Amino acid sequence: MMKILVVFYSRSGKTKKVAGKISELLKCEIEEIIDMKNRKGIPGFLSAGTDANLRKLTAIKEIKNNPSLYDLVIVGTPIWSSNISTPIRTYLSLYKEDFKKVAFFCTRLGSDSEKVFNDMKNLSQKTPLALLELTSREVTRDQYMQKVKEFIKNLKEEIVK
Repeated sequence: MMKILVVFYSRSGKTKKVAGKISELLKCEIEEIIDMKNRKGIPGFLSAGTDANLRKLTAIKEIKNNPSLYDLVIVGTPIWSSNISTPIRTYLSLYKEDFKKVAFFCTRLGSDSEKVFNDMKNLSQKTPLALLELTSREVTRDQYMQKVKEFIKNLKEEIVK
């Protein structure tokens, strides 16, 4: 049995909702990355965009699950100002040596997921087994399950290879 971990950061709760569904369907462990910097409200939103644009790292709370103990780590991020969220950039930078296999998902308002996935691939130094991109609207309206199921189906097909 393959050991899978879903790791995510969520400022507004949308990425968390998707991560929860993926973890539930795969019956695997889940870990939320906690940013030590306050990202709440308008000031938090603005600092999030600025930090993401500058490709800054941030302080994150100590993780509970060591990624090296998992066969696959699925990493989820919201897109901030056309970039990976700062907490996930930090996580990928800190733990890239520990990943065996990765898959990525993102929630977005804009259309920069290709760039973000490329950045995640470069940071993790791994080619993802599968990618999932969802708009904030799809998540808010609960219109994302079909895409999540396709993502998991693609993952399972890649795992078997």
